[in-house]
Amino acid sequence: MQRIGAALLLLAAAAVQAQPAIIFELGGKNDRSFGQSAWEGAQRWKQQTGKPFLEFEIQNAAQREQAARRFAERGANPIVGIGFPQASSIETVAKAFPKLQFAIIDMVVPLPNVQSFVYREHEGSFLVGLMAALASKTGKVGFVGGMDVPLVRKFLCGYEQGARYARPQVEVVSAMTGTTPAAWTDPARGAELAKAQMAQGVDVIFAAAGTTGLGVMQAAKDGGRLSIGVDSNQNGLHPGSVLTSLIKRTDLAVLQAFNGVQPGLTALGLKEGALDVAIDEHNARLVTPAMKAQVDAARADIISGKLKVIDFTANNACR
Repeated sequence: MQRIGAALLLLAAAAVQAQPAIIFELGGKNDRSFGQSAWEGAQRWKQQTGKPFLEFEIQNAAQREQAARRFAERGANPIVGIGFPQASSIETVAKAFPKLQFAIIDMVVPLPNVQSFVYREHEGSFLVGLMAALASKTGKVGFVGGMDVPLVRKFLCGYEQGARYARPQVEVVSAMTGTTPAAWTDPARGAELAKAQMAQGVDVIFAAAGTTGLGVMQAAKDGGRLSIGVDSNQNGLHPGSVLTSLIKRTDLAVLQAFNGVQPGLTALGLKEGALDVAIDEHNARLVTPAMKAQVDAARADIISGKLKVIDFTANNACR
């Protein structure tokens, strides 16, 4: 009986000491974009609860599963993977540790101990596309994506729809940075792609490309054009030359997961306040009252269902 009692005390102590863990993708928590937003969610949880959390920033693909497994072996709970490239590692480790809870952002892992967070990026991209078309003086707007995957095509599809909704004859020029995860961390390549688009007459460029987008935004500023940021509010990186930023609040997913994983699929969009455009002191002069009114109307119509935005990932096509 004494042994059983001691064992129960040890289990209780382990449960109390269990800490959530977060695994950041390439680019890390200081990417001023996707990872930073997730980091802010973890930090907010820490401030609200007064409890610590574990973290790891991967440097190469092999570390994804290594990190998840190491945290699981330490009893971390839950374990949250930031970004779709971590889906396979989360799936593998979640199967091996069925009593622990896991979460993944931007991919679906259909296991009973995993919460999968996905976003309706096409809704928010529609709004920034609308703004790009209204702000363009040349009638040509650009898009630079990171890794060429359906998720990024989803951004592009929404952007195209919003631009043409505001200005049917607008021309949308697009490019993807690459086909491997390295496409998210190449600012120099982002700058090259932006310059190529500007040479074609593009005067507003939306960068949905992680830290690669920082090169896009710098090139737009240097070339006297406008850019659009993504994931975090990037308006302040180049005040006066960033038209807006599409905020994708990965912080909400992290905060929810840290507070208690709810296995299954969780979809977040405009209605949930998980996506929106950023308007602040850095871009206020670029956003006219008429532009803001059109954005507000489109947002309301999307939320109500009056305005339908095509989701590229639903049928692998933008139609």
